Parts: sequence; C-alpha cells; structure tokens
Amino acid sequence: MTANTIGNAAQSDPPLPRKRSGNRRPPSASLRRMNGARPIRRRFGAWTAVFAAMAALGIDGCSHLPRPATVPMPAQLDKSACTVEARTLLIILPGRGMTLRELEKEGFVSAIRSLDLAVDVLRVDAHLAYYRDRSILERVRADVIAPAQAQGYRSIWLAGISMGGLGALRYAEVHPADVQGIVVLAPYLGEPEASQAILKAGGLRRWKAPPDPLPDDEVATQVWRSVQSLLLRNEGPARPPFYLGYGLSDSLAPTHRVLAQALPPGRVFTAPGGHDWNPWRGLWQRMLAASELPRC
Repeated sequence: MTANTIGNAAQSDPPLPRKRSGNRRPPSASLRRMNGARPIRRRFGAWTAVFAAMAALGIDGCSHLPRPATVPMPAQLDKSACTVEARTLLIILPGRGMTLRELEKEGFVSAIRSLDLAVDVLRVDAHLAYYRDRSILERVRADVIAPAQAQGYRSIWLAGISMGGLGALRYAEVHPADVQGIVVLAPYLGEPEASQAILKAGGLRRWKAPPDPLPDDEVATQVWRSVQSLLLRNEGPARPPFYLGYGLSDSLAPTHRVLAQALPPGRVFTAPGGHDWNPWRGLWQRMLAASELPRC
C-alpha cells in the first residue's frame, strides 16, 4: 500500500461547516417522504434514509457539488514516525463534507506522532457518494482492508467521525474478523426518539431489536440493531476494544449516552462542545492515549 495522491476533487471541498442553527424540519417529516424509496437491502438498505435524517438534523451539512464514488477509493497513508515497519494500521473514515487535508490540518495525524504510537495511519476518502450508492462497505473491504492485510498488517483499527463513525460501526458489524479495535467520534446513530425507546427497554443490552425486514423510514432501528449485534456478538475478552467520544452539547449526544451505557466507563470520553472540531481534537488525543494501540 503506497501513499496515494488524492485527486483534485478531494482537495477542493470547502471546510466542514459548523452545525446550523435555527428552525429545522422535524426528522420524522423528512423520513415520511422516503416512503416510496426502494426496499431495504440486507447490508446497505437504509443509507438513503440515513442521509435524509442527517440533513434534517443539520449534521455535517455541505453545500458543494457531490463527488463521484471512484474505484479504487482514494486514500493517503501516513507512515509511523517512530518505527520503520509498523504492524498496526489505523484507518480513519471522515465525516460528511470533510476532506483528507482537514484531518491532517486538525491534528489527527500529528496526535499519533506526539503519542509515539507504533501505528501507520490511513486517511480514507470515504465521502458521501459511497454511502449514497451503498458501496461503502464493499469499497472499504476491497480497496482498504484487503490490501492492508496483504501488505502484512497484523492489526487493523477503524476510526470514524460522525458519518464515518456510522460507516466504521457498520463495517465492524458485517466484517468483525477484520477489525481489532474501534474508535468513533460523535457517530451518527439515528434519531433521538429511537434511543429513548431503547432506554425505556432497559438499555441496549436488554432491548429486543425487531427482525427483518424493516421499512426505509426505520433508519434508527436499523442502526441500533447493527450496534447491538456488534457489541453482543463480541462479548468477553476477545471483543475488540471500542472507544466512544462526543461533545456534551452535540445535538446527537442523547444517542451517544445510550451507547455509552453499554460500554465500559473507561472507554467513554466527553468534552464541552457540540458537533465540531473543537471538542473532537482533544477527545481524539485522549482516546488515543488511553487506547491499546502499540507504543514505540
């Protein structure tokens, strides 16, 4: 795996805007308009409705023209500064509207080096188009994970921010043997109403997820069912370490707190702030420092 040159389209995106304020259309109204959408497919079914919900919540909005989902998926490899041949790879899936340059600018690569982690970092340009056409998991597997395994990496960790956190969780649920650790910042987990229903059921571990099939507007239920499957299927010492970080005033914080209750307290990190870089920079540093990633 070599350091790929990111295409001009990937370099030209504007910075991630801050969370929009003001009156928003209620998420349920947005999702009701999805009734005529195509039926759910087993692995990638609810992606279209996911983005209707994210737009309604004002998460990671972006006004630029969409980019196509190219094959192979572009990526940028950042080699470890303290070892010639790292055997651990940390893959970062960005949020909606983020660029690979932003991840570097906001300190997500330099944090690895400052902590003397014996880790190579792969920033993957898994932008919105891969989710829209439902190829995200297939492309991550074929263009990112499989080549990394062929290169000799013995341990692969997945990290994701917002939309990228959702992608990381879905990939780890579908391909659990590929992932040795999970780090998510402010992952999108569906509308808050669904998380309240989980709380009333006694939490994620006691919640009884409905079976297939689910309608397109049951986005949150689909997401939570994946998260529950990931957590419960990997109970015990063999379960990959799972770290969650989020801002306390994030509009998605109610959903994050439900997930946090199902994780060990030492693997949940919070900070003042919302759905933005300000809390994420510090949370990223703290989560890496507490993680089981190898040191030099």
